[in-house]
Amino acid sequence: MRNQKQKKRSRSAAVSLGAFLLGTLLLTGCHGSRGMADFAVPEEFDTSRSYEITFWAKNDTNKTQTDIYRQAIADFQELYPNITVNLRLYTDYGRIYNDVITNIATNTTPNVCITYPDHIATYLTGNNTVVPLDELFADTEYGLGGSQVRFDAPSQEEIIPQFLEECSFGGHYYAIPYMRSTEACYINKTYVEALGYTLPETLTWDFVWEVADAATVQDSEGNYLVNGQKVMIPFIYKSTDNMMIQLLRQRDAGYSTEEGEILIFNDTTKELLHTIAEHVKTGAFSTFKISSYPANFLNAGQCIFAIDSTAGATWMGTDAPLSDISEDALVEFETEVMMIPQFDPGNPKMISQGPSVCIFNKSDPQEVLASWLFTQYLLSNEVQIAYAETEGYVPVTSLAQSSAEYQDYLSRSGEDNSTYYEVKIKAATLLLDHVDHTFVTPVFNGSASLRDAAGQLIENVTKSVRRKEEVDSQYMEKLFDDVTSLYRLGQASQAAAGKQELGRLPLTAAILLASLGVAWLLILLYVGCKLIKPLISSKFKV
Repeated sequence: MRNQKQKKRSRSAAVSLGAFLLGTLLLTGCHGSRGMADFAVPEEFDTSRSYEITFWAKNDTNKTQTDIYRQAIADFQELYPNITVNLRLYTDYGRIYNDVITNIATNTTPNVCITYPDHIATYLTGNNTVVPLDELFADTEYGLGGSQVRFDAPSQEEIIPQFLEECSFGGHYYAIPYMRSTEACYINKTYVEALGYTLPETLTWDFVWEVADAATVQDSEGNYLVNGQKVMIPFIYKSTDNMMIQLLRQRDAGYSTEEGEILIFNDTTKELLHTIAEHVKTGAFSTFKISSYPANFLNAGQCIFAIDSTAGATWMGTDAPLSDISEDALVEFETEVMMIPQFDPGNPKMISQGPSVCIFNKSDPQEVLASWLFTQYLLSNEVQIAYAETEGYVPVTSLAQSSAEYQDYLSRSGEDNSTYYEVKIKAATLLLDHVDHTFVTPVFNGSASLRDAAGQLIENVTKSVRRKEEVDSQYMEKLFDDVTSLYRLGQASQAAAGKQELGRLPLTAAILLASLGVAWLLILLYVGCKLIKPLISSKFKV
């Protein structure tokens, strides 16, 4: 009789332990993947309920931008009083990325987030984490320009196709474009002409390198002849990842495929890096990460060619409204805004970039629909035009671009040094005039790491030359190996061959996930001991 009871108790304990193990596996298996059902558009929006959604956005410490976000939220909440939008501001897209990755693991993602498609591709490694927007786009009542939307929203056809293209990957649209920019070359035209040169209609790399090298000449006391100062870095590039990407695209050389195959480590890349090394050696070239903001050097008369985003135009030039240097350090010069240098002026190529907006999945489809309505409001003329006027961004809809208000804004270039700052409007016009010459890079899980790697190649070569290291063929082979390892690009190549590449998690996210695993293991051991202890006691009981 006692043996039968012991057997029953053993079976009961085994079943309990098995159930616990299964539950633990399910929890840990779903953890970080949300494990939620696919989102389906509700038949109607339930206005009898109240919703509270979070919106993570980025601004460049620009109070005007912050005010625009807050005004957009206030105006939206007047239209939808049952939706409360809570704004959280960041000053860096990288921090948004890190926090989203961490919050995916803890089921606390925001509802709406300004981010980049490269980052979204990594968010998608969590099952159903980001909402595909195709059905929302097309919904006749709540979709783009839908009949039940309470504001004048653009249709899908009224979003600039080249800007919307970047938000499509993996067979779906996972974001909408919010603002778009490209890169521009901000030029001290006064110094170019003082060196005996005339700016061509389209900048070429040969012209920029020649002028930059000419500007490195010093007198016997170490003063640069062009500016009479001890400091001169003729050519500074803000984003070296964009630099490498555009150099390769202009040369029709490999970067990556749509499927995620890594092609950047090629002979053309080596050739480009050797050219950059030559001009670092003369003192003609440096980068933001090594020397600091191009705008600061440009405005102080210590740089001739400063390449930065068109969204950075308000920092550029003698009269720049957001100039970061002191008044006594400013130098008077004529600022020209031109397309980035080209290899083939007759076939220019420049990158299209700028923030996009994605929506995170939640267990309540009504909450997701509320998030979509707010996201769609960010495409309204009121928001698009107001934000575009703060910097050198351009609106992403033809509706806003062709509006009388925006056209009036463009026509008043140079009227003042704030709203109508000439350099800013020139930068915006540059993109508007060359949308057809823009391109976007393939988006896949790992594309953010590849982008970082592209810039790292230039940064490493620049640092090595400054340290008097020899940049030869052996150096290039080691550089390629080091960067491949650093950004785990070998894993990305395996992913392209059919294996899923999980991406490079931020350290904080990796630590959090490891801690969660340890916590579950300790819980498992504790409960297991509790279940097994009575069995051991009964077995040895006399």
